[in-house]
Amino acid sequence: MSATETQLVKYFMKKSRLSAAKFPIGIGDDMAQVKLHKNDSVLITTDMLLDGTHFDTKKTSLEKIGYKSMAASLSDCAAMATIPLAAVVSVALPRNFGAKNLKKLHAGILSAAKKYNCPLIGGDMTSWNEPLAVSVSMLSTPGKTKPVQRSTARLGDVICVTGNLGGSIIKRHLEFQPRIKEALTIAEAGANSMMDVSDGLSTDLNHICRLSKKAAIIDAAKIPVSKDAETLQNALNDGEDFELLFTISPKNFERLKKNWKFKKVKLTAIGKITKGDSAKIKMLDNKILNLFPDGYDHLKRIVK
Repeated sequence: MSATETQLVKYFMKKSRLSAAKFPIGIGDDMAQVKLHKNDSVLITTDMLLDGTHFDTKKTSLEKIGYKSMAASLSDCAAMATIPLAAVVSVALPRNFGAKNLKKLHAGILSAAKKYNCPLIGGDMTSWNEPLAVSVSMLSTPGKTKPVQRSTARLGDVICVTGNLGGSIIKRHLEFQPRIKEALTIAEAGANSMMDVSDGLSTDLNHICRLSKKAAIIDAAKIPVSKDAETLQNALNDGEDFELLFTISPKNFERLKKNWKFKKVKLTAIGKITKGDSAKIKMLDNKILNLFPDGYDHLKRIVK
């Protein structure tokens, strides 16, 4: 029997025996939180990107690969409205990769690090007889609000997204801008739950519903479809948009819209949080359908 990524994460969460006092946020969110002192904490995330899955070294420059590797973890910081602090990067290099290529990859990593004020402070490198793999571990700190989690959506919340969705494989998955400043603004406006859209809207909204023990209904006509997306299904399921998906009270959403200062980043309300335990979608013909999590699953071929 195949095991999905969600099923395995639920298993890991069930087996976790973490102290809530020491680790206020544990397995199942975009970052984990570690309490250091009474009013001080740090958050941590790690992402591994693989040649042939997250990028293609035959078609993509090493500078862009380095940028994406760093930006993906920066997007996790945005997902919880936290401020990037520092990162370490480990790389598994193909045999004969060479110093010149490594420096190109490093330059791409540094470009993202500099742009988002998140210094690269160390890492590790090794070589093997397999394709390139890049693993980024990143630390962040809370902003003016506590970190915004996936599990805290409230009944009646408006469901919102930033930017446009779908078709990221054309090029946007290599050039996206982590929504760090936008996320901090959204959190300060009173967002109740948030995450980034990395596995597809259909999958990620279901995460919020499952963890918040709520239902959702979104309107297909309101979903901001990217010009690179061929259909609504692309906008729902493609993934790697790295936009923000969040829920917020109607009153706070109106205030957020009024004060929104990011002119190049669209802000769209697409639905609401309701009673229940699943996500649904109102189609263009007004039919209400179940919104199944049909986005990207990293572990589709893992066997129990």
